Amino acid sequence: MFFYRKFFQIKEVMTFKVKDHYFKKAKKENFLARSIYKLEEIDKKHKIFNKEDKVLDLGYHPGSWTQYVSGVVGENGIVVGADIKPVNKKLLGPKNIFLHEKDVFDISGPEDLDCSELFDVVISDMAPNTTGVKSVDQDRSLALIEKIIEILPATLKPNGHLIFKIFDSNDAQNFIRTLNQYFEKVSKLKPKSTRSVSKEFFVIGMKYKA
Repeated sequence: MFFYRKFFQIKEVMTFKVKDHYFKKAKKENFLARSIYKLEEIDKKHKIFNKEDKVLDLGYHPGSWTQYVSGVVGENGIVVGADIKPVNKKLLGPKNIFLHEKDVFDISGPEDLDCSELFDVVISDMAPNTTGVKSVDQDRSLALIEKIIEILPATLKPNGHLIFKIFDSNDAQNFIRTLNQYFEKVSKLKPKSTRSVSKEFFVIGMKYKA
């Protein structure tokens, strides 16, 4: 009994060390959240973003992904963020960032975000308001992703890329397998900065078959 208690105490300490490291790193580098490092790792591995890309960030709040993309696409690129929460004014400095207070379920295309063109990349670190009931939270997470896939024909360019976060479940895994019909390549990744106890992971769809 003592061994198991000690094991879980060690595991908990390791989890918080990861949290503290990336939290402090984000603060030091002036990013709004530690999730920046998840997107950075995905980008370095899969080469998602290019200069002058137009990127849609669904559920951007608090905005570390938007910050990262803004720097990568450069001043001739565009990052459009949408979130149900009020616009985060800390992000309004860069001229290539445009934010909207809007529910993803109210978005059907670029016109709902004051845009006239499709995007090169669609990204989402969205998560539902969790209840603590595992099955409910998994279903809500999947519902968000299903909405993103539903609006892809009206938001993502042919050969564009998609990144999204999802809570793991059997339904989620089955759904991910269906994405091969939409993308030339579909990959999964749990970034190093993700807490070990987290059930979230990220899916990367490359070269959209619009």
